[in-house]
Amino acid sequence: MRIKTGVEGFDEMVQGGLLAERVYLVSGPPGSGKTTFCVQYLAHGAALGEVGLYVTLLESPQNIIDDMSNYSISVVPLIKMRKLLFADLGPRMEYGFMDEMSEYITPEYEVSATSNEHEAPSPAMVFREIAAYVAEYNVKRLVIDSVSAIRFTTRDMSLQEKEMSRFIRNLKKLGCTTILISEMTDPSAYSTEQFAAHGVIFMHNFLYDRTMTRALQVIKMRGTMHDCNMRSVNFSDRGLVVTDLLE
Repeated sequence: MRIKTGVEGFDEMVQGGLLAERVYLVSGPPGSGKTTFCVQYLAHGAALGEVGLYVTLLESPQNIIDDMSNYSISVVPLIKMRKLLFADLGPRMEYGFMDEMSEYITPEYEVSATSNEHEAPSPAMVFREIAAYVAEYNVKRLVIDSVSAIRFTTRDMSLQEKEMSRFIRNLKKLGCTTILISEMTDPSAYSTEQFAAHGVIFMHNFLYDRTMTRALQVIKMRGTMHDCNMRSVNFSDRGLVVTDLLE
């Protein structure tokens, strides 16, 4: 079964969409379109009746909602219909210490605490919160922003790779089609996430012929014939649009 992302021009690159119930990685530098790609993915599914959950560990959900409301992808109406959900699982850090664990933004924009644990969110903690939310709301599409915020909370450096691999293996059991966001800026700097994920999509943002250029490239896509060339990316009122081959 193929899961269409709703990102114009992308699904054609991967035989019509993502394979269901797998884990994918979207990475790239700031301003390359990672958040927009993922919210479009969730909103498209929500419009089809598939509940989508955006889990943020860095940015305020309200900021993401406000930014995405500039596009014609019906973010706020979908939230009010309980088809598009945002969960804030990120720590509030002050000089290295955390005051509170996390908050949820409900469809009514009410903010409620979900934990009072005074520690940074470990992979296990984040997974438990996500699994509960998936079960309660029958979530089918999941985005986690960002995997880097989980990866570096493990104090023992020797356990980081093991914990991240375990985290992704458990995500695969949730029954969701999941996208992990990563701030990785070098597609050749291989990480555990890249090897463990079923697919890797890299968003480029660079100076090309004296012009700042955005592009998208499918680095890896298991079980799918895919276009691995760089394609230009533009922002429209509908969100991201993947266009021509970048020469």
